[in-house]
Parts: sequence; structure tokens; C-alpha cells
Amino acid sequence: MNKKKVIILSVTILAIFGSGYFLLRPLFNYLTGYLSKSEQVNGDILVVEGWLPHYALEITYDEYRKNKYRYVVTTGTRYTPAYYKISDNGYLIFYTQDMLSGSNEKESHSIVIEAYSDMGGENRAHFNLYINDSLAGGFYTDKRKKGYIIHWYGCLQDIDSVMVQYDNDIYEPPLDRNLSVKEICFDNRITVPYLFHSDYDMLKLDGKLRFRNNLTTTAQQARSKLIKMGIDSTKIIAVSAEKVRINRTLTSALEFRKWLNSHDKDIKGINIISLGSHARRTWMTYNKILEGKYSIGIISISEENDRQLTGPRKAYKTLRETFGIIYYWFLLFLY
Repeated sequence: MNKKKVIILSVTILAIFGSGYFLLRPLFNYLTGYLSKSEQVNGDILVVEGWLPHYALEITYDEYRKNKYRYVVTTGTRYTPAYYKISDNGYLIFYTQDMLSGSNEKESHSIVIEAYSDMGGENRAHFNLYINDSLAGGFYTDKRKKGYIIHWYGCLQDIDSVMVQYDNDIYEPPLDRNLSVKEICFDNRITVPYLFHSDYDMLKLDGKLRFRNNLTTTAQQARSKLIKMGIDSTKIIAVSAEKVRINRTLTSALEFRKWLNSHDKDIKGINIISLGSHARRTWMTYNKILEGKYSIGIISISEENDRQLTGPRKAYKTLRETFGIIYYWFLLFLY
């Protein structure tokens, strides 16, 4: 097939799909509204899906204060990614003293930071590297995962901390830059991973929004963030499930049922906070798993990404969640 015919065929296919979307647009709008609909009840337990982004947790905090829930329960599965994703400007602080004790050779050392950017080209992420609070270098990262190296002279055991400062965040959908950091390696022999060896100070280096990277489930991570926002730690319970590749919503709901069965039975109602079009599937799942024993409501928080999505991309998201609902409808027959 020659080039001209390929172009004609491509344009024809795009025209068919494009006209199909616009003809079915009212249906997609209805589905999107149905999947994202909130139906709140008078509840004393607020359930929060632990994978929600930070802005959604801020809305969760406002909901908790407004309606004075007895408990906030964060749910989620085990989640320990190889790279720590920094989605806001801030400081990832590695504590290295224990790992470097005994390394007293005063000489030139290589320090390599494994990192990558979600975006490339002119939109790539930038970070500064500090050794013991002194600026040691700065880098623009690639989308490709690789090591960024500096040479530092001194004794490794004198290093108390190494700090990665992410300083050019952008979130203007569809642009979402982000910086991901895995570990720091000294002289190709001592590796300090982010997990259990670092803190993240969001926005400012003042400790007000500081998160210890020793939490291995999304439920624990969401609980930590909500406590930082001001919710009493005795009012927040993290209900964590084991890691699964599929059916994470179902797995979290089953773990929540176990917790609920072993706690106070005097419950008026339960509201669940989810995100966008995923809310309907979450609501359906918890209603089925809890077998109609409780009044259950759903609070759907608008997805910031959706505000910039139009046309076929938004339709794709709606269709994907619609098929997810159908799949769960059959799956839940087993419970």
C-alpha cells in the first residue's frame, strides 16, 4: 500500500471514530456522571482509599472536620515501589551515618544518585544535591533511569545526610513532571535505598509536612499524611491488606470487613471517599462485601486530570471504568 493510500485510510478511520464519539457523547457524559456520583449518608466512620493523591486527602481532612466522624479508616495494599516518586517540590533526605560508619578514608569518593523524570526534553525534572547541608551539585534528569554522579573529597563516615532537593515541579495537565529517586550509592559498594533510610519534606525544609519513608502500605502512607494535616492519631486506623496484582479494591474491602467485625458494632453509617469514576466500583464492592448490614455512602472527589481531558481521551477513561464495573459485577457473585 502506497503512502497516499495509507494517509487516506488513516484519515477515514479517525473520522469514523471521531464522529462515533460525538454521536455518542451524551451517553459518555451520562456514564461519567453515573460513575462519579456522590451519595453521602449520615455516617460515623469515614473510609479513605489510601492511594488517593494529596489534594484528595486535603478534601478528606475537611470532610472529617465538617462531619465529626468517630473514626477515619484508611485502606490499601502493600506497596513498596523501587523508586520514590516526588510529586511536589521538596526535599528527600537520606540519613547515611549508620551505613557509612567505619569508612574513614579521607579521599575522593564517587556518589551516585539513581533517578529519573516522568517527562523529558524541556520539561525534565531538576534536582540539587546537598552533602551535610552544603550544595554539591545539580542535575537535569532524563526519562531513562540512570545514575547521576558527583565526586566528593573527605571521609564518608563524616556524612550525616545527603539531600535531594526537587525544585522545578509543574502540574498543568497534561504536564505532570515528577522526580523519582531510588537510592544513593557510595564508591560502588555502599548502597542506601530510600525505603527505611529517608524522610520527605514536602515544599519546605521545616518539618511541618515531613514523612518518614518507613511505611510499606498505601493505607499507612495515607494515615501518616492525614495525621500531619491535623487529625488526631487515635482517630485514624490503617487497615492494610497484602499486595495483589489485581482486585485491589476488593482485597481492601475484605480486609476492612475483618476489621469491622472485630470492633464496635454500634455504627450508624459508613462514608467512603474515592476518586472520580472509580467511586461507583468502590461503592458497589463495599455494599456487596458488607452484605447490606450498614448504611453506606460514597463521596467522589473530582480528578484534577479530568479537568483538562476532553474528547476521546475522556471517553477512554469512562469506558475503562465501565468495563471495570462489569468485571466486578461478575466477580462479586463469588462473595
